[in-house]
Amino acid sequence: MDSKILAEEIINLLESKKAEEITLIDVRKKIDYADFFIICSAHSTKHTQGLCEFIISEMEKLNIKPLGIEGLELGQWIVIDYDTVIVHIFYEPIRKIYALEELWGDLSSQRKQKKNEDLQILSFQE
Repeated sequence: MDSKILAEEIINLLESKKAEEITLIDVRKKIDYADFFIICSAHSTKHTQGLCEFIISEMEKLNIKPLGIEGLELGQWIVIDYDTVIVHIFYEPIRKIYALEELWGDLSSQRKQKKNEDLQILSFQE
């Protein structure tokens, strides 16, 4: 599956389960191990775990299995590796500590999605 289509499918699944502040970052111009990062927040560690399990279950129905999953047991920061798409599911207070968007996105010219707005893609400026 094309990485952009895969990312959009995962985002739709996250939205359906009430993930918050979903951000898609295009990292193709900076790294060679992934095309997109998806970052989202959840209101509790149970919510992060539920989001992760739901994504894995739904993607397996499409015969897409993750290469790896980290952080599921604690549920504070879960990473699901789909090769070209890396999904970061944060418990909201932990997301603020790590601020991945600031590390990977050019926030001076792009903004992350806010509640009830269309998804924006953060990308690197050349």
